[in-house]
Amino acid sequence: MEKPIRHLLGLSGGKDSAALAIYMKEKVPEMEYFFADTGSELPETLEFVNIMQDYLGKEITRINSGRDFEHFLKLKGNFLPNAHFRWCTQYMKLAPFEKFVGTDKAITYVGIRADELYREGYLVSNKSNIQAKYPFKEDGLLKEDILRILEDSGVGIPKYYNWRSRSGCYFCFFQRKEEWVGLYENHPELFEKARVYEQFHHERGRNYTWSPGESLDHIIARADKIKAEAEVRYDAKRAKNLFEAVLQEEDDAPEDQSCPICSI
Repeated sequence: MEKPIRHLLGLSGGKDSAALAIYMKEKVPEMEYFFADTGSELPETLEFVNIMQDYLGKEITRINSGRDFEHFLKLKGNFLPNAHFRWCTQYMKLAPFEKFVGTDKAITYVGIRADELYREGYLVSNKSNIQAKYPFKEDGLLKEDILRILEDSGVGIPKYYNWRSRSGCYFCFFQRKEEWVGLYENHPELFEKARVYEQFHHERGRNYTWSPGESLDHIIARADKIKAEAEVRYDAKRAKNLFEAVLQEEDDAPEDQSCPICSI
């Protein structure tokens, strides 16, 4: 007897996947929820995943590679992942997801919005047994709709959006410079861990950095200037509620968008 098709929805800890889970809750009762936990998540992300689990009333399966970031970092010769070589996503997000699916036929639901035209054609996996569906695109839902779903449900917007524009690991190389400053101010111990990874190369005369063209030490040395340059975003989040601040904040440029399984 052929196994039924599995319906899967991955929570990244971000606003879009959370809104999609809420949106699809009654539409696909047999949905399986999962969260790819790299072991390098922000505390706020883990807290939000727990909030979503309570809301959905169903377990969110935690999947992982069984290895931590440092294992893969050594495997890659201590070469830091970057926008052009996203080995962290490959090893710590995508591979565990494909292992979780195995050879089963599956539909994975992805929270790409109708206003994210630059994500056209994005696939979570290239495996032939995994089909992707994009309900927000199909139904024409935009950023404001997604935020409204979160607000109306009572779940709300993840707390890290007060100082960050994405989910993902604490050392995510897609972070804006002011977000590295935010990490330094909100989680100095995690910032220091990221700085140590970078310092390993500096001590050996290499120029690998998390943020393109600038070390974390240099970013913090000019933190006041960076915050001043980003004052429009900071002012918005101070003066308005989080819903309005996130709604009005511009999305990152297409070339700065990480893999859907990692950040949506």
